[in-house]
Amino acid sequence: MSKGSNVPVPTTALRVELGWQPGPGVPDADASALLLAAGKVRSDGDFVFYNQPAHPSGAIRHEGKHTAGGRVTDTLLVDLARVEGAIERIVLAASADGGTFGQIPGLYIEVTDPATGRRVARFDEPGATVETAFVLGELYRRQGGWKFRAVGQGYGSGLEGLATDFGITVDEPQHTAPPTTAAPANVPPPTATAPVNPPPPTANTRANVPPPPVAAPVPPAVTASPPPAAPPAAAPDAQPVRLSKVTLTKAAPSVSLAKQGGTSGIMRVNLNWRTRKQSSGRTGLWGARQSVVDLDLCALYELADGRKGVVQALGNAFGSLDRPPYIHLDGDDRTGAVATGENLTVNLDHARDFRRILVFVTVYEGARSFADLHATVTLQPQYGAPVDFSLDECTVPSTVCALALITNTGGDLVVQREARYLVTERGVSPQRTMDRAYGWGMNWTPGRK
Repeated sequence: MSKGSNVPVPTTALRVELGWQPGPGVPDADASALLLAAGKVRSDGDFVFYNQPAHPSGAIRHEGKHTAGGRVTDTLLVDLARVEGAIERIVLAASADGGTFGQIPGLYIEVTDPATGRRVARFDEPGATVETAFVLGELYRRQGGWKFRAVGQGYGSGLEGLATDFGITVDEPQHTAPPTTAAPANVPPPTATAPVNPPPPTANTRANVPPPPVAAPVPPAVTASPPPAAPPAAAPDAQPVRLSKVTLTKAAPSVSLAKQGGTSGIMRVNLNWRTRKQSSGRTGLWGARQSVVDLDLCALYELADGRKGVVQALGNAFGSLDRPPYIHLDGDDRTGAVATGENLTVNLDHARDFRRILVFVTVYEGARSFADLHATVTLQPQYGAPVDFSLDECTVPSTVCALALITNTGGDLVVQREARYLVTERGVSPQRTMDRAYGWGMNWTPGRK
């Protein structure tokens, strides 16, 4: 398509993909959408982006970022049938992180039918130069239907300028320290303390902590699911939208949660993924036929008092937020959708009780490795900037991947991007493989969910 041209949209379910070619010195980019009535948003909830990934109506979801085949994509899912009648236009935009759009090669926006993969529209090379935000296209109502228009309008004031131009109230922190690039040091073993009861045996784990002289097993800690995350859209009288975020990379792999404001409340760790389409398999979200792939988000933990254990679906070891280990795993998900995905919650009010936490993921069934399973990890503190990163493309036959190592360093929790694929030996479980790689020292027994 050329700038200013338009095409009818033949279906209500759409996948909107922002794509570009990565490389040294190439900035990152983020897709966003604004739902407009009379040219403005009705409230801050009409802004869908990385910190507000779903519209309350369910009409738009931010699916996440993926890297594969020599390109990076950031995707929005749109269901036009759910768009409220007051909404006249949906602006499809992007913001550059760490540079300008003139430095991003191969930039395009593509609209497809997710059920069939058929292309509806594509707008390549919008002519960007020094812009830091860009309106690439828009969906708009016309004579009872919808059309897509290629726009190509740039902003030099970044995502903040674009958002405020359409009526969003933006709140940026006054003091935001840059993420540290120093990896957290290994924490030495605990010094001699009073005997600590070992964690309860579960179907797939038993902590290998030296047994105390006399100790009875502690009953399993079983609690209700953690409190739901805050709704993605802000109410009219809620706090202004925060645009800050931290993206971890190989060059800058770690960040202090305290320096980003994440010192209390809960922190949601989300894993979402996208599988390649296949000719068989069940129908996934938005009508796309996908293979049934079950990834399990897990966490090895070591507390300050020396207790060790695992939080995982195997053995129903879902953990607890208000009792040790102060980590809770949500229910199992097999879709990888960003609105659900696999979620693990950490209680930052008990940060002093953690020594280290290793978040990892295993392929439970449906795939032989992480190849073609393009995953994104987001750590969202209740207070403070979110931390996200994409996994590198998997080139080894790996069924277990270390995602992030969270270490207590001088009372501050430091998040280290791992993105490390491990290959299991014959007869060795993924959990035991991860344990050996990071020196947790636990005993493992077979388990099932």
